[in-house]
Amino acid sequence: MVDFRARTDVPTLTDAECDQLSERYGPLAQAVRELIDATIRTQADDTTAREVTAQVQELTERLRAGNLSEGPGLRYVVDGRRPLAWSNAVVGLRNPIAPPLVIEHGPDGRCWTDFHLGAAYEGPPLLVHGGVSALVLDHVLGEAASDGLTKPLYTGTITVKYLRGTPLGALHAEAAIYRREGVKTFVRGHISDASGVTVEADGIFITPSWARDEVN
Repeated sequence: MVDFRARTDVPTLTDAECDQLSERYGPLAQAVRELIDATIRTQADDTTAREVTAQVQELTERLRAGNLSEGPGLRYVVDGRRPLAWSNAVVGLRNPIAPPLVIEHGPDGRCWTDFHLGAAYEGPPLLVHGGVSALVLDHVLGEAASDGLTKPLYTGTITVKYLRGTPLGALHAEAAIYRREGVKTFVRGHISDASGVTVEADGIFITPSWARDEVN
């Protein structure tokens, strides 16, 4: 496995530190996710909307009054486990924009996730925005290509085919490598609902030039 830490100077966390920070900030991010959904769906009256707006602004200032990190807060866990991308738009535990997806990995290189997309991800009425579907697939394909984000591979190209509208709600995504060719890794995946596949994607992921001598 490529040691990203030596190249990017990313700090590491022990398992205990990771658990502590997850317990501290995970519920905060989840509460904001629920706030986003409620903000979209609410039909509160003028008084309630103004009062809640003031309260949210006050809470935001309280968080800003703490020590804000200069960067987005990427951390790695020790002992060879996968990196924790706190701010990642798809899997970031501390990013309220992220659903977040929890990715599972099988011994055959396949990965998959069951997740839920609510009102914040809507495009056409009651359907997931096509760009959100592409975002999810780009990440899931990347997870498969990079063995759980433990190998440096960047998206070269991704081709998305929309078979039908993807409904908001419970969804499933999966991906697997089907070919390797030099510095290129070819991956295929899809999103599905209870009735079958809604979106398919093929991607080519490239090992960056700085890592090619380090990758087995």
